[in-house]
Amino acid sequence: MSMSATCPHAHDISGLREPKLSQSVHREECTQCFDNQDGPTGIDVCLVCFNGSCLDSDRHHTRNHVLRSGHSFTLNVKRTPKKKVSNRADGEEPPAKMKKLAINEEREEDKYEHTTIFKCWKCDLQGGKEVAIDTKRLTDGVMLSLSSARQSEVKAWEEEITACEHTLCLEQLQSGTIPQEGLAHCASCEITSNLWLCLTCGALGCGRAQFGGTGGNGHALAHFNTTQHPVCVKLGTITPEGGADVYCYACNDARIDTALVTHLSTFGINVAAQKKTEKSMTELQIEQNLLFDFSLTAEDGSALQPIFGAGTTGLSNLGNSCYMASVIQTLFSLPLFQIRYYGKGPSGTSSAYISPTAAAHWENCTQALPADCLECQMYKLADGLLSGRYSKPHSDHEQAPTDALAHPTPEHTPWQAGLKPAGFKALVGKGHAEFSTMRQQDAEEFFSHLLTVLRRFNHQNTRGVSEESEPTEVFAFGLEQRLQCQSCHRVRYRVDTMDVLSLGVPAHELADGEADTGAEAGKQEAETIGAPDESGPGKKRYRSVSLEQCLNLLLGPSGQEALEYQCEGGCGKVNAVRQMQFATFPDVLVLHAKKFQLVNWVPTKLDIPVILPENDELNLDHYLGHGLRSGEVELPDNSNTSSPSHPEVDVEALSQLEAMGFPTISCRNALIATGNAGAEVAMEWLIMHMEDPDINTPIQAAGSGNGNAPEPPAEQVAMLADMGFTNAQAKKALRETDGNVERAVEWLFNHPDDTGEDNSPATSSSETKKAPPGSSRLPARYRLKAFISHKGPSVHSGHYVAHIRMPRGDAMDVDDAVGDWVLFNDEKVVRADETSVRDLKKLAYMYVFERE
Repeated sequence: MSMSATCPHAHDISGLREPKLSQSVHREECTQCFDNQDGPTGIDVCLVCFNGSCLDSDRHHTRNHVLRSGHSFTLNVKRTPKKKVSNRADGEEPPAKMKKLAINEEREEDKYEHTTIFKCWKCDLQGGKEVAIDTKRLTDGVMLSLSSARQSEVKAWEEEITACEHTLCLEQLQSGTIPQEGLAHCASCEITSNLWLCLTCGALGCGRAQFGGTGGNGHALAHFNTTQHPVCVKLGTITPEGGADVYCYACNDARIDTALVTHLSTFGINVAAQKKTEKSMTELQIEQNLLFDFSLTAEDGSALQPIFGAGTTGLSNLGNSCYMASVIQTLFSLPLFQIRYYGKGPSGTSSAYISPTAAAHWENCTQALPADCLECQMYKLADGLLSGRYSKPHSDHEQAPTDALAHPTPEHTPWQAGLKPAGFKALVGKGHAEFSTMRQQDAEEFFSHLLTVLRRFNHQNTRGVSEESEPTEVFAFGLEQRLQCQSCHRVRYRVDTMDVLSLGVPAHELADGEADTGAEAGKQEAETIGAPDESGPGKKRYRSVSLEQCLNLLLGPSGQEALEYQCEGGCGKVNAVRQMQFATFPDVLVLHAKKFQLVNWVPTKLDIPVILPENDELNLDHYLGHGLRSGEVELPDNSNTSSPSHPEVDVEALSQLEAMGFPTISCRNALIATGNAGAEVAMEWLIMHMEDPDINTPIQAAGSGNGNAPEPPAEQVAMLADMGFTNAQAKKALRETDGNVERAVEWLFNHPDDTGEDNSPATSSSETKKAPPGSSRLPARYRLKAFISHKGPSVHSGHYVAHIRMPRGDAMDVDDAVGDWVLFNDEKVVRADETSVRDLKKLAYMYVFERE
């Protein structure tokens, strides 16, 4: 690299502009790998598009960016930590541990030294020519802007709370004073804490136990259901500055009351004299997520052994991102994902190895910025997780994670720093109502969302490539549904494509002292059921069940379900029996254990032990369906006839759901989605989809989108056309799904031979039907590859980790029967001990089985 005080291209510098507030400046990390500003060569920031790229001698990401974009000027940024100087005198007590959750903008200049160098790549295309000229304007613009990584960190600590129509238009019907602190209690019980004051009438009610943190019977919610008074404030959280926890039951979310001081004065509360005595909702939620951690010590109290090397790289917590980390680690442990995005498995990988497909993609990527390309981010993740380049213990001069998102660790243990997949998270969650936020999410829902995002991208960018080569297809299988009318005994078969098999888990709570007579009976009677730090006198215990029991409740003859049915054969409304079986088996089977129940209208997780078969091996041969058998008569197919725009639903089941407090539209959607299988099944569906953004959007009848439907919006057609479909296909898919883009994409994948012409049949004949993915070959034997566990009261809070069975010899020396299990707990990667594997396997939320 050359150094000069002059540059023949200096006249072009005046045309460069500082970054705008809306622009992300990638100065902390390369957008194509995880090399960062703390490395020996730092990061080169493009002074035109502000892309960040590394100077690695094998990857040449900066040089490639210059060649592809034509942007010739960069600012090299290197960061080194300053030596810490203690301000405490000898013997002085250390500062108290931070308990209140708040975002404090730490001054980087107090912690680090930054070195910046202006470079011209026109003068030196190999390494960039260092130019010693005054570029303070541009340097300040880059260094003082909020970096892309810092934007994510700030969002991780902030919860955006806004006002709503109910707080802005609040009408107070009564006035008066409420009892003084210590004397007030719930109007319906004797609880004196976790009290919520109705700002409409002044009624006091206790909160929900799940949200209050100190117990509650949900009487504040009951008051809303009775009176429809929506807005309440939590006593004990009111501060002299006018802050407080305000909740709107109508919106079912935290809100801001801009006139809170006035509203509280109606009930004799002088805000200026208040003192905060209880934790706010945000404090409770984040504190809860940090406390629900998994033990990193073995049964004898010793710290679990950290593991470093290829395939064992941790992911740093970005703020409630453990659900994402657990899913990512599981996916990249599968051979097909490793081959697709890395070109090989992690064994025997050198630091100089570069995936040939990644290198080819970098040369031809159509996105201006790698941060906006999903393929680039997947290659980046694969290199980061599988190469082993970043799986190293902290050296003495590096700072271990000290922010509030880092979990407590056994002292003196050399943990990894962990990768920060902030760009990947932003890209995958873009435009999604839940995954674009920094709130905790359901790992199973994220898994399904990620598969959908990857399939869309791959369909758009790999036209003509066989779907079988895509790694997401290893999860797909066909689920056969057989429906038989009990009057005419005719049948209908339907095969649905699935990626996850969700299993109901029967809950039988054990009384104090009652022995477990379930599947665990006779196995280590003295063994404590559940994770050690969650047990205690107040913890509920449930009878254990076997995985086979859960499968039998859904599949095969024992899983038959009776339901009311409108027979297409002319029998009218009669009883029918539905039975489900596998039509095909996937290469990788994902089982989702639905262990929750509705408490105060909130899904609450139940720690029901599920006992896996011996040696974690599963045989599914007897769950294979056979389709239409000899002697069976099919029901007539009325799918091509005109149908009402609003499908019929079971009126009695609809009434039952409405009586539970669910909105009518949500109830109808649940009944339609579950095939009118009854109120109980629909309620489970509602629990699983309560956070869906379209939960209150009416579902139209299949096929109601016909040629007479209005022309789909041009932007929706263009969106589908960008994925590689023709305009005719896009329009027909949108008509068939009533303008729902998500469903239109699925329709197009399921109708690959439909050209989109009005006279083109969709699936009117068996010849045009797409064969279900997977295979029906036998034997169908599986072995447990990984499981994702969750600790906490709800799948939308708490903490997720993944246990993965690593191939023997990869990343560690395996010398015992269970030593091949590795625990991925965010940035911490350790050899899992036998006790944790045994206990957490029973309480897992998701199981991943590989076909043998």
